[in-house]
Amino acid sequence: MAHFIKKYLACPFTVLMGIAGISAFSLAAALTAEIMFGLEPCILCIYQRIPFVVALLLSLLGLIMLKINKDSGKTIAPWIIAINAIAFLINSIIALYHSGVELKWWRSAVEGCAVPSFGDKPQSLLENILSAPTSRCDEIPWADPILNLSMANYNVAWCFGLFALCALSFILLKQRPSHS
Repeated sequence: MAHFIKKYLACPFTVLMGIAGISAFSLAAALTAEIMFGLEPCILCIYQRIPFVVALLLSLLGLIMLKINKDSGKTIAPWIIAINAIAFLINSIIALYHSGVELKWWRSAVEGCAVPSFGDKPQSLLENILSAPTSRCDEIPWADPILNLSMANYNVAWCFGLFALCALSFILLKQRPSHS
């Protein structure tokens, strides 16, 4: 099993595709919760989407570079993966902070942590991702019925796991002489 994982984490194409797919899935899940289930995001929820957008765009850039010029793509891919690792770590920290606000461990430093709605104006996908939220950061709009964990709680573990995988991939890629 460890050999299997190591093999795939040492392949820049596979890792970049995985990051792009996971980031797109995570953004789609957040938007589905918002649009289909009516869960209004707070500003900290929106902030947690930004690293996924960054990771998606960087991964797509890395994939394009691998396609255009394999050698330079393989040289830059580990660094793109490292930047994605940092983005996921930042996301995990934001989610941990948000979890603390939800659980009332501390008050949010974000002014009011609630912003007015824009109304019923149609928005593009990116505007929707970055739009101002209408709910408070210290209210949990949804918690799973079994473990009673919020989406922010799950995002802490999800993004920290992604950080660890990206960091391991970076290490494996930098250890290989040909970076292939």
